[in-house]
Order: sequence, then C-alpha cells, then structure tokens
Amino acid sequence: MSKTLVQPIGQKRLTNVAVVRLKKQGIRFEIACYKNKVLSWRSGVEKDLDEVLQSHTVYSNVSKGVLAKSKDLVKAFGTDNQENICLEILDKGELQVAGKERESQLSSQFRDIATMVMQKTINPETHRPYTISMIERLMHEIHFAVDPHSSSKKQALDVIRELQKHFPIKRSPMRLRLTVPEQNTSSLFEKINNWNASISSREESGSQLSLICELDPSMFRNCDALMRNLQGRLEILAVNVHVDSDTQVDNYDDHEDEPSTVHKDPVGPVVQLSEKLQKQGIQAKNGISQAEAKQNQCSTCNASIGNAKEYREHFKSDWHKHNLRRKTRQLPPLTAEECMADMELGDSKADLKEYSF
Repeated sequence: MSKTLVQPIGQKRLTNVAVVRLKKQGIRFEIACYKNKVLSWRSGVEKDLDEVLQSHTVYSNVSKGVLAKSKDLVKAFGTDNQENICLEILDKGELQVAGKERESQLSSQFRDIATMVMQKTINPETHRPYTISMIERLMHEIHFAVDPHSSSKKQALDVIRELQKHFPIKRSPMRLRLTVPEQNTSSLFEKINNWNASISSREESGSQLSLICELDPSMFRNCDALMRNLQGRLEILAVNVHVDSDTQVDNYDDHEDEPSTVHKDPVGPVVQLSEKLQKQGIQAKNGISQAEAKQNQCSTCNASIGNAKEYREHFKSDWHKHNLRRKTRQLPPLTAEECMADMELGDSKADLKEYSF
C-alpha cells in the first residue's frame, strides 16, 4: 500500500502571528503583529511600536509572505512610507482571529452578557433574580447570537427586551433619592404615581422633602428631567434592587413616628408589601411556610437551618462535610453533637495508630 509522501515546502509559515488586515481602494493590505499586543496598542497600554509589529513591512498576504507593491501603496495611502502605513493599518484594520480564539472570545462575551442580564432583571412573581444558568438557557431558546462588534451592555439590553416577549421577566428597579422644595411635592407625587414607583421612605427637612423610591429604569431619564424642572436633586442609591430572603424593602424607612396622614397615599403599596414580607418571615420562623422550610432543609444532615446566611455557612461546616463522607459509605446522618463525638473518636484512633509499635 502506498503512503502519502510528505515533501518539504519552499516557504516558512509564520507562527505565533496576529494578522491585521485593511482593505482600501479594493486592495488588501496586511501587517504581522505579535499576539495580544494589538489590543494593548489600541487601548493605549502599549506605547512601543516595535513591541507590537513583528516587522515594519506591509504585505498583501502575510501567510504566504507576499509583499505589497509600492504602486498599490501609493494608490491606496498616497505614500510608500512603510511605517506610516503600518500605523494606519494598525489603527483602522481588522484583527484576524483563529477559529478557536474567536470561539473562546464569543463564549466569554456570551457569559458577560448573561451576567449583565441576570444583574438587571428579576422574576416579577418572586422579585428575585434568575440564576445565570437559567438566563443562558433562555438566551439559547430565543436563538441569541453574540455580535463581536457590538458592546456587551447594548446586547444585554436587547436580550432583555427580547426575553420579555416570551418569558416572565422584567427590569429590576433603581433606588433613587429625590429631594425637591416643599411647594413642588404635589407635582412629584403625581408623577411617581403615574410611573408606578414605590416609595421606601420620606423625610422633611426644613422647606425640602426627601424621598427614597424604587423606579423602573426606563423612567430614569423622565425622572431626571422632572427633577431639573422642579429645581430638585436626584441621587442614585442602587442601580439594581433585588429582594433577597434576608433583606427587606423598607430598610431605608427610619421615620416611623411621622403621622400616617402625611404619606398615606404614596406609601400605601410599600406598606402592603412590607406587611406581606413580614408575614412571610413570621411564617418561616414558626415553620408554617413550606417553601421557606424546604429552602433551609439540609437533606444530607437531615436538619433545618436558620436563615439564608446560616444555610450557606452550614455547607462549609465540619458537620456537613462529615455527614457527606458518611453518606458516601451509605451510613445514616449524625446530629451536630454526635458528629463532634465521632470526629474526636476518629482523632483519638488516628493518634493511637500513629504512636503504636
């Protein structure tokens, strides 16, 4: 059986080269650069041109080593100065990326976009953010494709608008502090009600009224314009607000002694939400809320843990790790006291084994 005869070729293929290509006047020009240096040059980190270019030569095809003709350089750039042309190609040209590198960059950008979407959105039913894996799955379901020439933030906003057409998802509200003169409060309350914004707290200081409210991000520009017209001040406290299991919406409400008639209408929805969350907390504490009990139940240790923070810390404890090892050996779980006794007994046996003769 004849085998393929491999003959050496009469050219030296360039390796570890990043090619920057620019097409001008219908002619293709290329320069050979070092990898990972082109982006550093364009971002201003790298200042030495010799650290970026492998050679101050303009090619028509770098991989084949074909140099660009002088008449083509003069026709396209108006000069045959190789260094000036290299600088223009380096600034305006398109960086050629290998298949695996392009795939890695697209995968990384896809992950960044999914992270932004997770941070900017919540589930309208639970008011909690979706997990990153669920966001990625939803993005695959709407057949989202990453555009490497567009910013991740712009694409994340486009993804949110597309997801809202098919799934229960909405933008997480912004938390703002609004300060206006007292004579303009009626106009402010009217707009806040029209925007369906919820007020977390209010404070009257002299002739000014200060409100902390949660507003949909799409209304931020309108709110900013309104505060300018009312000669007020706007301050961003949080870009994205998520309701976690161990936090409350009314953390900023430090003025409980104010008369209820002053803020009855604007604070009504917030009071209802606060009472609802407080009721859920009491139910979880008494063991009535099954969802909360299920969330804080460790099946490995067969025990109920406290709040979400204690639940996370439990998985790092020696008690949980010891029961995990017992579970792999198909042994029943131990309580915290039994676990400590078993671990001390194991240490004693290890010491006796180490010092036995």
